[in-house]
Amino acid sequence: MKMKELDFEAIREIMRVSKRLDEKGMVNAFEGNISAKSKKDGYIYITPTGKNKALYTEDMIAVIDTNGEWIGGSCKPTSELPMHFNTYKMRDGKSIGGVVHAHPTFLTAYSLCLKEVETRAYPEMMGNFKKFQVAPYGRPGEPDIYEEAKPYFEAGQDIVILGNHGVLVVGETTTDAMNKLEAAESIAMTLYYANKIGKQQDLDPEECEMFFNKNNVKIL
Repeated sequence: MKMKELDFEAIREIMRVSKRLDEKGMVNAFEGNISAKSKKDGYIYITPTGKNKALYTEDMIAVIDTNGEWIGGSCKPTSELPMHFNTYKMRDGKSIGGVVHAHPTFLTAYSLCLKEVETRAYPEMMGNFKKFQVAPYGRPGEPDIYEEAKPYFEAGQDIVILGNHGVLVVGETTTDAMNKLEAAESIAMTLYYANKIGKQQDLDPEECEMFFNKNNVKIL
């Protein structure tokens, strides 16, 4: 594949997101992977295996064709490619343009305990996300990760905790997925410390009802 034919906008977005998440400690050379589906050519651009995510060069980002075949990039794609490839097929392939799989500390701790993240005390969590559900464990690099998480995404969730394996986030773009991941990790950390400090003070049932039953309630 000729270099001039590549979608460098997608490549650079992956590099920016990878560097930011690495700096925040949410991914590292051996944990986490990031991809984008190009509107230009329909290909998936994805991070390589075993490389420091803060030190990527453009040629290192792997290019995957519509059949799931590695056709470009100097480095072998992540072993989690099947999970990304299949995730882009969900929702008729229309609303997902970026996928981030990461192992941030607090969300991953919840995943190891198979514990959902939810609250009736935190308006930002209820209004923006409702709760983060946990999909059953699937073996890394195997199709069963995607199969276990699929029902949650098909039900409208953009953030799914993977049992014993971190978190998987989808967005309209890779940057959008990153933003959701950062928000989710911040919420998980806040609720962890709140539970250490004392008992969360739930809002009135009527107030909670507003956040949970109105899809258009967002707190930005």
